[in-house]
Amino acid sequence: MLILSLLFLVNSCNKSESLPPNTYEINVSAKGVYNGMRAYIKNSDDIRKEFIIDTAIVMNESFTFRGEIKSPAIRLLYINGIKKSLPFVLEPGRTTIEIYKDSIYYSKIDGTKNNEDYSLFKNELKNREKVINELRQQIKVARTNNPELVAELSAKNRVMTDEYKNYLYDFIKENPDSEFSLLLLETSLIRSIQNIDKLKESYALLTNVIKKNTANKLKGQKIQTFIRQKEAKANLEIGKVAPNFTSKTPNGEALSLNDIKGKVTIIEFWAAWCGPCRRENPNIVKVYNKYHEKGLEIIGVSLDGTGRQKDPKAIWLKAIEDDKLTWHHVSSLKYFNDPVAQLYNINSIPASFILDEDGKIVAKKLRGQALEDQIASMLD
Repeated sequence: MLILSLLFLVNSCNKSESLPPNTYEINVSAKGVYNGMRAYIKNSDDIRKEFIIDTAIVMNESFTFRGEIKSPAIRLLYINGIKKSLPFVLEPGRTTIEIYKDSIYYSKIDGTKNNEDYSLFKNELKNREKVINELRQQIKVARTNNPELVAELSAKNRVMTDEYKNYLYDFIKENPDSEFSLLLLETSLIRSIQNIDKLKESYALLTNVIKKNTANKLKGQKIQTFIRQKEAKANLEIGKVAPNFTSKTPNGEALSLNDIKGKVTIIEFWAAWCGPCRRENPNIVKVYNKYHEKGLEIIGVSLDGTGRQKDPKAIWLKAIEDDKLTWHHVSSLKYFNDPVAQLYNINSIPASFILDEDGKIVAKKLRGQALEDQIASMLD
């Protein structure tokens, strides 16, 4: 009796043993998976390149992952010999996974709130996908025996497909207090097509979750930055009115785009340290000298101010003098952190925007003869 009592006590202690802080333990049952097969937890970066962060070996149709993670994150579980992967939430605590070998994506996950929410999300997607597939089958049949019904079914299919694609926003709206909703919104940033209005609405709904801890605040900042960049890009399309800006001239005076606009205006992003910019400057000088009296204005926005420049202002001014750039110039000398560069979503230079007399963008990134031809078409 004493031995049995001790065994029971030890077993009870093992089951209730708490994990150290920031530790995950994932216990996986994998029926039908052979011994010796390797399993992997992988992460993917912003360009969808995957890399391994943990490995386990299948023994007796099961395996365990254990490691450290500070905050919840969506990761991928791969098993050699099984096609595709299982997305799940890797987070501190114990998680149990029952692998469905023939449909790994819908494997059963238990143990943490975020994974429970993820399962709800995936199951609803599965239900919607089933309805869409049934509709498409009905359309296929209708084409042979009821052509009049095809249009009606096709319209319904388009609506259902659109709702399927946007279900993540509906899920967030229904679950604004779930950390998984924040993870879902973060991972949606890699979508090829974005609905900025829905993205902004979802971000606003998750305010309380974002404020919950430092990790969530960082995710919120990432989403907010993405939204700003997308909005900036949308405002810079051909036909849009170029955003006004104000910056400092070499003399320290404030100068705005609206103060200098002519019949045609070029906004030129460049820097003294930029080789391609300097090589293009003679061509811009030629165009300016030829068309300035006809109404061409140029405002150069310098992205000088790198850590390698001991005196960025002096280098900036010398480049203006050396290259004979006799037009308007502004800069905050903050490199790519220049507010005007950020407003215009500038990631590389040289970069230019050509505006008509109403301030609308008519062309971008023109160089050499293409630049002169564009200006000639507007002023000759």
